[in-house]
Amino acid sequence: MSVTPVERAQTERAYQSLRRWLVQDAYPRWMASGWDRAGGGFYERLGVHGPVTTDARRARVQFRQIFAFARAAAFGCSEQVRERVVDGLDHVYTRYRRPDGLMRTLLGPDGAVREERALLYDQAFALLALAEAHRLLGPGARCAQRAAELLAALVGRLGGESGWRTDTESDAHAPCLANPHMHLLEAMLAWRELDPSPQWSALAERIVTLALECWIDPQSGALREVFAQAACGTLIRGGEVEPGHQFEWAGLLLRCAWTRAPVRAAARRLAQVAEQYGVRDGYTVNVLNEDLSVRDPNARLWPQTERIKTLARLASLDGGEGRWASVREAIGALRAYFLPVPGLWLDRRLSDGEFLEEPSPASSFYHIIEAVSTLEEVLAVR
Repeated sequence: MSVTPVERAQTERAYQSLRRWLVQDAYPRWMASGWDRAGGGFYERLGVHGPVTTDARRARVQFRQIFAFARAAAFGCSEQVRERVVDGLDHVYTRYRRPDGLMRTLLGPDGAVREERALLYDQAFALLALAEAHRLLGPGARCAQRAAELLAALVGRLGGESGWRTDTESDAHAPCLANPHMHLLEAMLAWRELDPSPQWSALAERIVTLALECWIDPQSGALREVFAQAACGTLIRGGEVEPGHQFEWAGLLLRCAWTRAPVRAAARRLAQVAEQYGVRDGYTVNVLNEDLSVRDPNARLWPQTERIKTLARLASLDGGEGRWASVREAIGALRAYFLPVPGLWLDRRLSDGEFLEEPSPASSFYHIIEAVSTLEEVLAVR
């Protein structure tokens, strides 16, 4: 069912307002203040009066910010973003890359190594950032070569037939986490659009199969987070269900070009679980219990963006008044986190409706950008 003219106009207005904030407020502020001009690298947080300079710097945030600025070109931002992407790549390959080709997880604000181990989660974001940088910079930047090398190192150190190890210090008896695999799937889908090499599709297919056969509870339709030992091993009882991750997995499954009926059905069920049990007063809450009752009624910013992305994809497939109304509700929820100070946001909404006053985390920027990009894609507007 296609969107009605009235609903399209209402949804486009909500999208255009979000896009203007991103292009006119967020990108300029983070371009001006989000980069450490003295020591290099992206700051973890920005406050009203400038960056928080004392935070340790996670690899995942560095790669998310490279992704964010590489995507800026698609929104018509200035040529200066290319410089920021190139500087970001130079920084991570100088400071974060280990001798084995993987990315260490944490540096201090002075550039000293705080945590040497390599996390699967961080490698996934490195691959995603390289894909977006390749899209912006072209073949001359060697992003495709770097991605292939990183994937080879990743397979050699962390890969396994029944799910990948979480980090270089874990062993075969360590719990398997679904979330890093989700971001690895996201990176594989990004590279699949850019490079005909079969390795990207093969790994994406493998992760999708693991999700359907191992991590999604056939009774509730919810995807669980933590499993004992192997990906298809025993579920750790009392495990959490995160509505934001239900939406995020659903959106990724809907993007799969090979989407079969069971994959589409699983994606719709994940979104249904998140929408039915995880949305309270228009906001996506943080955590549900195993029985899908609410465990943590507070609401961080990022799950609101995942709700936007997935409901927009479903609305573009199904239409219907309720779908598009929910998309607009989710956009409104996201905007409630934005500060009056241009380009900054709050991260945590409490169950009583109050927001915690704290600096804006850079880690949220990637989520916001992806929400705007998805709306642009499904509405086919610019």
